[in-house]
Amino acid sequence: MIFNSFEYLVFLPVVFLIYWLVFRTVRSRNLFVVAASYIFYGWWDWRFLALIILSTLCGWLCGLSIGDSLAKGKRGRAKGMLWLNVALNLGVLFTFKYFDFFTLTFIRMVGLVGWHPDWVTLNLVLPIGISFYTFQVLSYTIDVYRGDMKATRDAAAFFAYISFFPQLVAGPIERATNLVPQFQRQRTFEYAEGVEGLKMILWGLFKKMVVADNCAVGVNHIFSEYQDVGALNLWAGMLLFTFQIYGDFSGYSDIAVGSARLFGIRLMQNFRTPYFSRSMSEFWRRWHISLSQWLRDYVYIPLGGSRKGSGRTSANLLAVFLISGLWHGANFTFIAWGAWQAAFVIPESALRRRKGRRTQGDAVTARDLGAIAFTFIIVAFGWVLFRAPDLSTAVDYLRLMFTDMRFSAPAFGLSSFLWIAVLLIVDWLMRDRRHGLDFPMRGLWRHRWFRWAFYMLMVFVVLIFSGTSQQFVYFQF
Repeated sequence: MIFNSFEYLVFLPVVFLIYWLVFRTVRSRNLFVVAASYIFYGWWDWRFLALIILSTLCGWLCGLSIGDSLAKGKRGRAKGMLWLNVALNLGVLFTFKYFDFFTLTFIRMVGLVGWHPDWVTLNLVLPIGISFYTFQVLSYTIDVYRGDMKATRDAAAFFAYISFFPQLVAGPIERATNLVPQFQRQRTFEYAEGVEGLKMILWGLFKKMVVADNCAVGVNHIFSEYQDVGALNLWAGMLLFTFQIYGDFSGYSDIAVGSARLFGIRLMQNFRTPYFSRSMSEFWRRWHISLSQWLRDYVYIPLGGSRKGSGRTSANLLAVFLISGLWHGANFTFIAWGAWQAAFVIPESALRRRKGRRTQGDAVTARDLGAIAFTFIIVAFGWVLFRAPDLSTAVDYLRLMFTDMRFSAPAFGLSSFLWIAVLLIVDWLMRDRRHGLDFPMRGLWRHRWFRWAFYMLMVFVVLIFSGTSQQFVYFQF
């Protein structure tokens, strides 16, 4: 089930009404959340429910064992259970997502020396969201082992934490320290929270259906015919995908966070106007924040972070970005994309051009605007690697952007750039607010009739100007 579907339009209010009107206790609501979430996930393919149930059960039982072992002073046993959980969950992830990739890569490598093994590939369907819920299970057991939280004996709360349908298939990647306590306490419906949630859903639908889906039409055509469309279209294709993936993923996150608000649950913010970043380091503090923080806390810092000299820091950063690339998909394009990010973040870290971080509320100077433009171009070139089906296509696409000077008619809808402009203007004006429809209660916005008229206009825009429906880009990860 996807957010921009008729099924979800029916599913969300039905689950909302049952959740608040039928169930009263914390446990019964959590059990209902789990059941509704499994319906939501199983709508795609019910067979893969076994995987998420197995992963969740493994994480919960290992967490209990780790907690009990630490309480008895048996740290060695606790560490063993931690590694068991890591091995089981990463083993499942590797089998479904990476087995064929590494097998085929090995076969090609040894083929260069004349050995041609007849190994079998699995050709498994990648379960939606497996990378996201696997990381949540892992972070929970690691936090319990570190002593950052106590193991929960409340199975209903833990299963709800892993399966909570708004963020199940594409994040944000939530920490147990934030989400489990919310499922363990009583929740009451708050009108203001509900309104805030609906506004976030509406803004997310605009970004997904109007911006991303309209951009996708041009992107799909240009990338499939890139050798014949000319440089102008190739540049347009790069820019269109830059906003397609932002509108798509940040739109999904807004809908997820907004949907969770309707149930009295607060998820973390996953995007903060990333295309207004003044450096690549800042970009990664604003883009896919939950993944960036996960890799920082569970990969970068354990590797030594920035505590062991500049050389080790650079190696740690490179490792983080290569893992980030591989996390996104079993393809050398994603690894190259991760290396591209590292190529700019590592020098920034080494040079330490700024002694302190500036906040988003600081005055913007001409120098800042130049830095924003430069960072945006770096990010956009990286997205070509991300979007291309293979490395040779990516390299050829980038080469033709500078060499194919043939004049060709636009292979994209000009209206896409109109909606991109609307998105950029709103993002800029609301860059210090929580989301694009978080208007300050002054001027005309103080009047309820004006706000509701604007929301109805937004609904009209989404219904009339939405592009051809596309699957969320991050579902494949």
